Amino acid sequence: MNVHPVDIGPLQLGVGLLFILLAQGLSLVYQLGLVRDLTVGTLRTFAQLFLMGYVLRIVFEVNLALVTAGVFCLMLATAVHTVRGRVKEKSVPFLAPLSFSMFFSYFIVSVLVTGVVIQAKPWWNPVYFIPLSGMVVGNSMTAVAVALDRLFSSLRARRNEVEMMLSLGADYREASADITREAVRAGMIPSITSMMGVGLVFIPGMMTGQILAGADPLLAIRYQIVVMLMLVASTAIGSILTVLLVRRRCFGKGQQLLLPPQ
Repeated sequence: MNVHPVDIGPLQLGVGLLFILLAQGLSLVYQLGLVRDLTVGTLRTFAQLFLMGYVLRIVFEVNLALVTAGVFCLMLATAVHTVRGRVKEKSVPFLAPLSFSMFFSYFIVSVLVTGVVIQAKPWWNPVYFIPLSGMVVGNSMTAVAVALDRLFSSLRARRNEVEMMLSLGADYREASADITREAVRAGMIPSITSMMGVGLVFIPGMMTGQILAGADPLLAIRYQIVVMLMLVASTAIGSILTVLLVRRRCFGKGQQLLLPPQ
């Protein structure tokens, strides 16, 4: 294939804003109260993506492992902050286990994909490592947030059942086994659903971008398959590790449930 992407200039970007105006108009008509959020979201989209574009240019030109690691840690810290903000639970300190599990799972999966599957030289090559690890972090943080939120809400909703099992001699693992499975399952459902519909219901963003950039569709498909598999792996490892570590903090040394009643 010899296809070059069509350049998008300021005029085309301006025309794209018509979609936001349409959404704001619908918000006004149906009194959704989303005009301000849509405006802020649009401004942040432009600012954050242009900033990222200029930063990536510099990072790719510098081509240093330390700089690549710094960008990865920045993305990870932002993801942890985002998950911390979405999960409203305040009575159980879960920031440390959340940070550890997200760093461990996302770093391992990203290194395996770039170094073993794609065989980039070196494995931290920013052209491969930053986009792929960014997809891992961005897609998996939603699963972790959903799994954590389900863990806390289910422990509260089924408090009597958990405490009854504890009083009958079960330890915290046995008393919360069903709740743990439900939390992890809830976090993984979006990734599994995406695997069911990819290629038939939708064409993923990475594959679309490669095709628009002139890549062979068969090569784009192979990359997309690797991406889908690594997202499922990072979602599974991150969700399970986070839920298990945070679950331990929901119980005291005497196996009592520490979450206060609603």
